[in-house]
Amino acid sequence: MTDGRERSTSELAAVDVLIVGAGPVGLTLANILGGRGLQVLIAEERDVLIDYPRGVGLDDESMRAFQGIGLSKNVEQHLIPNQILRFVNGKGELLAEMAPSQAQFGWPRRNGFVQPLVDAELLEGLGRFDTVEVCWSAPMQSMREDGDSVVVELLEGGVSREVRARYVVGCDGGKSRTRHIIGTAFDGVTSSTRWLVVDLAHDPLGSPNSYVGADPGRPYASISIAHGIRRFEFMLMDDEHDSEVDDIGFVRTLLGLHIPRPEDAEIIAYRIYTHHSRIAGEFGRGRIFIAGDAAHLMPVWQGQGYNSGVRDAVNLGWKLAAVCSGQADPDLLATYDTERRGHARA
Repeated sequence: MTDGRERSTSELAAVDVLIVGAGPVGLTLANILGGRGLQVLIAEERDVLIDYPRGVGLDDESMRAFQGIGLSKNVEQHLIPNQILRFVNGKGELLAEMAPSQAQFGWPRRNGFVQPLVDAELLEGLGRFDTVEVCWSAPMQSMREDGDSVVVELLEGGVSREVRARYVVGCDGGKSRTRHIIGTAFDGVTSSTRWLVVDLAHDPLGSPNSYVGADPGRPYASISIAHGIRRFEFMLMDDEHDSEVDDIGFVRTLLGLHIPRPEDAEIIAYRIYTHHSRIAGEFGRGRIFIAGDAAHLMPVWQGQGYNSGVRDAVNLGWKLAAVCSGQADPDLLATYDTERRGHARA
């Protein structure tokens, strides 16, 4: 796997755009900017990409974004296109069905996908650009505007390094340090409902379709996400404490209600999630912007978190490229917040 030229921060010169975070939003943005010849540095605090499935639904607009950066064929091999979603009651009886079969805008509207594999394709795509660099294990410590640039402090191997960038984009997740640095609000609510999310290899149901179970006993979701991976999501009850449900025996008990021989199921990972609905007061201030989960958090339903982040990258990417190349006035960047806020809030 290639990920652009990797060098220590001590060797890095000034860049056009420094991206904090090598998640899907940061990687998409870097591909957009690299394709337009900008000097880009991605600073990621982890030493590798996250390798467990997270997002599971990709829409047609994200596929058009990946087509625009020349990676749609790479991504397409990790999709289940035209995925059918069925809503059933506690008896398994059909209540409603979403089965979009048309592709009016070039790509299927609903696609199951495996996020780590798609993210890896986005990372691999950066190898096409000599102007894009990735710095792993380099958490961002601070940043400050300094005239016509931003000075960013990174910590690599316990040693502080400074990088100067014309613009910075924080794609550093819901706990975004970049958002805290620009001092904007992050208003919204956190649901009191918790969900246990379980990913299985070798799909024991063998179906390309997905289900939402409106079961009063325990609501659930069962989602096929390509390459034989199936995700189950189970709502947890108020009297089920984390210490009780974070147990492989408990997980297999819940799986046993939906699959044969749960004791043989190959569990990739299981996690407890709490859903958030939050949006930043500003998507940018001065020369510093935020995108993806750093700007807005959404409940993990219908793939809106991942797809809205890709839309952020597309909207901001071409504008940064136009401004950095002198083709547009910096005032253009103010339209990023204006144009993206309504969709993110909705």
